Amino acid sequence: MAGANPYNKYLKSFVLNEKEYKYYDLSAFGSKYERLPFSIKNLLESAVRNCDNFHVKEKDVENILNWEENQKVEGGIEIPFKPARVILQDFTGVPAVVDFAAMRDAVKGLGGNPEKINPICPADLVIDHSIQVDFARTPDALKKNQDLEFERNHERFTFLKWGAKAFNNMLIVPPGSGIVHQVNLEYLARVVFTSEDGVLYPDTVVGTDSHTTMINGLGVLGWGVGGIEAEAVMLGQSISMLLPEVIGYKLYGSLDQYVTSTDLVLTITKNLRQLGVVGKFVEFYGPGVAALSIADRATIANMCPEYGATVGFFPVDQVSLEYLKQTNRDEDKIELIEAYLKATRQLRYYSSGDNDPVYTQEVSLDLGTVVSSVSGPKRPNDRVSVSNMKADFASCLSNKVGFKGFGLPPEKINTTAKFMYDGKQYSLKHGSVIIAAITSCTNTSNPSVMLGAGLLAKNAVAAGLTVAPYIKTSLSPGSGVVTYYLTESGVIPALEQLGFEVVGYGCMTCIGNSGGIDENIASAIEQNDLVCCGVLSGNRNFEGRIHPNTRANYLASPLLVIAYAIAGNVDIDFETEPLGKRADGKPVFLRDIWPTRNDIQLVEKKYVIPAMFKEVYGKIEEGSSNWRALNAPSGQLYPWSETSTYIKKPPFFDGMTKELPKMKPVVNARVLLFLGDSVTTDHISPAGSIGRTSPAARYLAQKGLVPKDFNSYGSRRGNDAIMARGTFANIRLVNKFMSKSGPKTIYLPTNEEMDVFDCAERYKIDNTSLIILAGKDYGSGSSRDWAAKGPFLLGVRAVIAESFERIHRSNLVGMGIIPLQFLPNQNADSLGLNGKEVYDIQMPENPKPGQNISVATNSGKTFEVVLRFDTEVDLLFYKNGGILNYMIRKILQ
Repeated sequence: MAGANPYNKYLKSFVLNEKEYKYYDLSAFGSKYERLPFSIKNLLESAVRNCDNFHVKEKDVENILNWEENQKVEGGIEIPFKPARVILQDFTGVPAVVDFAAMRDAVKGLGGNPEKINPICPADLVIDHSIQVDFARTPDALKKNQDLEFERNHERFTFLKWGAKAFNNMLIVPPGSGIVHQVNLEYLARVVFTSEDGVLYPDTVVGTDSHTTMINGLGVLGWGVGGIEAEAVMLGQSISMLLPEVIGYKLYGSLDQYVTSTDLVLTITKNLRQLGVVGKFVEFYGPGVAALSIADRATIANMCPEYGATVGFFPVDQVSLEYLKQTNRDEDKIELIEAYLKATRQLRYYSSGDNDPVYTQEVSLDLGTVVSSVSGPKRPNDRVSVSNMKADFASCLSNKVGFKGFGLPPEKINTTAKFMYDGKQYSLKHGSVIIAAITSCTNTSNPSVMLGAGLLAKNAVAAGLTVAPYIKTSLSPGSGVVTYYLTESGVIPALEQLGFEVVGYGCMTCIGNSGGIDENIASAIEQNDLVCCGVLSGNRNFEGRIHPNTRANYLASPLLVIAYAIAGNVDIDFETEPLGKRADGKPVFLRDIWPTRNDIQLVEKKYVIPAMFKEVYGKIEEGSSNWRALNAPSGQLYPWSETSTYIKKPPFFDGMTKELPKMKPVVNARVLLFLGDSVTTDHISPAGSIGRTSPAARYLAQKGLVPKDFNSYGSRRGNDAIMARGTFANIRLVNKFMSKSGPKTIYLPTNEEMDVFDCAERYKIDNTSLIILAGKDYGSGSSRDWAAKGPFLLGVRAVIAESFERIHRSNLVGMGIIPLQFLPNQNADSLGLNGKEVYDIQMPENPKPGQNISVATNSGKTFEVVLRFDTEVDLLFYKNGGILNYMIRKILQ
């Protein structure tokens, strides 16, 4: 059982403003502590503070303290980590609250007290993923989109409002407030926590969105986990993780006057993806860091999932403290933060270099080498210099189908199509821009690029430049503060004149909430097989994510989003080709309207002030009139509605007993899908719009809904019947059983082609277990709990892949699905598997983490795989049938 903390002997105190504060003085550990990377010091402090020799043991503390020797131990060393808080967005937060509500029912049904199901660890939920760009390029677009958001999501929002009342220790930030990661940065982040008994400790966080990493730009250690893991943390559990290697990334020099922070982050993303940092921490240091604003650092940290690391960490320095002042944090709290960081020797001085830690590996970047860049057309790590964009896009058209190719035959390279829009005729070609969106936390949190876009727009309008009316342009700021400073600085009229009206406050185009496009445009693209483009200031551009009709999507700074919108296509060389002409006929080049960093910084210094943050965040928890008018139910148990198509009691705990279930062997299993490399959670998890001929659409139609009311998968994440039907429903899914991409598979006993869900249901009737075969990096992309819950509901018992993305592997374990990894240099092809075999997985009675087990097929092939239960905790969850089942049994005990 838990005992007294043996490290209480390290408690020290100081007095500030006549009040005593305690803290754990880790300098008592001596030189080993001093040499640790700052990010590892955060892990160590958590272990020391929570050590009770039960949940966290002294051996765990020693393992972290000895990081320098332990980081490269073969197989890794397991450590526990208890974050200070959890952050959720509504797409992933709704299922979490649904699960909590269902857990209350389960606990009551098993004779326990349902009120024990509450977040123990503080949780913040920001509703930011529900709004779509249904209306754009009109002055009333914002109001119309927000009204439609409430109309579509009335049930979900009512449920969340119930959760805000029913559960203790949970803050719900209403819709219309901004993007979760920007609200986290500007408002929710504490940097330093104070416990009830006056002990100070670092703010650390895990979130149900992979871009939780953005907060590392402020010096708050945090990363994305699956919704299932997050729920366990909310219930007071520690996260079990492997002690990471830490890559030291040194920045030096200075950025060119015409380069943006977006260009920097796309450069870093490509560099680190090539280096290979999956599962590792990256910690930035060097004199170049001191010159970066917190917004610049946050932009780099935000893209962490795109370069594959667990975190991209910037320790707190004086710039961080100045940011807290700028964002109107309490002055006494800032003083306390500084005092604590100085007392624990964790306030960083980047320029001196005299307290650089020891790193696993060191790499560096001269900021002066960064050039104007975009990334695409299908992955965020495929950086292209703007000067090379024209040639690169041309090569993509003819390259064979892949991340950098569309495989067009020579006779189709110069295809054009005419279409009518608003009574006028226009033409499209390969490379035509049809969506241009300033969206997502990646850039909208950064005043330098947002004001830069505003200044560029102002210069463009003055030069007489326009954006074609058929291009769907939009501006979705990350918080109300952005609109505030864009308005005060006088750039909003120019942005609006170019079509970039504010359309909503939330994660919109970047997650596929781009809304529809004109039917004439869609028809012209589809009938002529055109490769048309989306250009967005987001962080994700995977196939099928942004819009079904944008086959090529490029990540770019807000300035370049506007530039490409004016150009109308990405097939342009800005150096030699003008954007348009002035009234006198003189050409206007991009260089003529591009503002310098000095120009932008002068405006930023004048207009981004604490009063704006005070005004916006002073009333953020009140919500809009629509939110205040919601009439939510009360009581500790949620009154589930049998008719709701948004909120449904999940079946995860049906038939659950207090006793551990008997483990079923995986025998006579069939392959549901045979997949290749880089299958992302976008391919697996339901996301975006609900296709009109999909199983989910048929289900909704049976419930009496018409297509205009289908809404998105994300908005219906609280309904397992919809989500199961939307699992593997991505139009770009490549299944080796099929001749073309799409959400189809083969029912192997009869060789019938059918939708993935329908096929899984057929196997369920047969009482046949299912497995998935996959290649490298299975489950990469955003952390999505439904990427594990969905396959579980389909009847998938195991996934055999060449490698797994960290969060997704953990989520599979959390749902009781077995992750199995081919041995090095082996895969389905090398083993001669065609996926049509019948499989038996030889699970031992008492499995060990990371052991090899055998898989046998009816074709006579037997091969070894690695059992990717990486820790004893993984095994504990598996034996319980999943992490939530484990938590219910623990509470009942």
